[in-house]
Amino acid sequence: MTAPTATFARQNLLRPWIDEARATIALALPLILTNLAQTVINVTDIVFIGWLGSRELAAGALGTNLYFAMLIFGIGMISAVSPMIARKRGEKRHSVRAVRDIVRQGFWMALAITVPFWLLLWNAEPILLAIGQEPDLAREASHYMRGLQWAMLPMLLYLVLRSFVVALERPAWSLVIGVAGLLVNALAVWALVFGELGLPRLGILGAGIGSTISALTMFAGMAVVCVVHPRFRRYRIFGHFWRFDFAKFRSLVALGLPIGVAVALEATVFNAAVFVMGLIGADSVAAHAIAIQFAAVCFMVPLGFSQAATVRVGYAFGAGNREAITRAGWTPFALGTAFMCCTALLIFSVPEVLAGIFIDRHDPANAGVMALAVSFLGIAALFQVFDGAQVMAAGMLRGLHDARVPMIYAAVGYWCIGLGIGLSLAFGFGFAGLGIWIGLLSGLAATSVMLVGRWMRRDRLLRGLPA
Repeated sequence: MTAPTATFARQNLLRPWIDEARATIALALPLILTNLAQTVINVTDIVFIGWLGSRELAAGALGTNLYFAMLIFGIGMISAVSPMIARKRGEKRHSVRAVRDIVRQGFWMALAITVPFWLLLWNAEPILLAIGQEPDLAREASHYMRGLQWAMLPMLLYLVLRSFVVALERPAWSLVIGVAGLLVNALAVWALVFGELGLPRLGILGAGIGSTISALTMFAGMAVVCVVHPRFRRYRIFGHFWRFDFAKFRSLVALGLPIGVAVALEATVFNAAVFVMGLIGADSVAAHAIAIQFAAVCFMVPLGFSQAATVRVGYAFGAGNREAITRAGWTPFALGTAFMCCTALLIFSVPEVLAGIFIDRHDPANAGVMALAVSFLGIAALFQVFDGAQVMAAGMLRGLHDARVPMIYAAVGYWCIGLGIGLSLAFGFGFAGLGIWIGLLSGLAATSVMLVGRWMRRDRLLRGLPA
């Protein structure tokens, strides 16, 4: 083979991968920025609450984690909308009715999820007391929840619409709405927490109300886009949206429930870590709240690649193209892993500077919180790669509508391995909060290995497709 011929052959071999990388980045970048905007909304709440004092920061962390323990399950279930639409579009590019029916049942799912959770969150104080939290912190956290819990329904409805526009590979609008929600949240929380702009000073309650206002704004904005934009309005997703189709709803639940459980298992092990920190002490809770915010911000990048992988793999799966499935999975995995290696280095290099964003590191009263936050950030730096690998592998598998076995992996990895090691080190060996973070690292590592291994054995999931 001559040199020009070999070069041409290599170019032909690489071209599909280069095209896939471009398509993945084009889809993932707006998703990443949207995820970051939504995370900054949560960080904004914590920062403003932290300015009220370390006790308020600890109470806000408890309330936020109780809320997200429930919200994240709903987010997981709603995320089934995206791979179902992607697969339908892979099977039939211009399907309208099937896509509209999936979105409509997504609305019903959001309502079915929210109502029971509202009842639970209304009783946040007794729930927190039942799991051993300090009475004063539990009472303050319940005040926060009185304003925050109402954000759940508009947030889930917004996520249904976001899944719709993402599955149509038009994610830029979710970014526009996400940034608008961020700005509204920052203004509303600042004004209501500190009594600015002529509004009453509501303290921690104001942070919850501000988040609810932001969620309502995001849902309303996305609804307007879906009704007005010519790319989306032909689907008429709000036409007869009250009609309930049990068969289609059951199909959505069959995929969404194991995804929701798996996502909840991951998220709630971090929530459980907060509550365990509450048993150790208020300083540990505050330090954990600081460290977990940076881990959450970094996580938004591989999460965006994971969401892109779900759509791209789902589309290739619907089209029955094995080679496209392979490229659609490994491409975002490689991109996301490379990014997480960089963030691990950043967090490990300047933990004091990062922790100082949340509290005054020069104030002697914060010395205990500061020391704990720096040690927790050291562990957070180590688990960046594993955290990215597990979420991207999970997204790749969801594109194949594979959710039940990953759910089992999540239970074993996060709760049996991760929490088991964390509690043993924290209380059995005296590592306290640091032991909990080592356990989180262990759980993420185990889960990522299992999920990546399943993707590598995906041939059994593709039986019936052309070789």
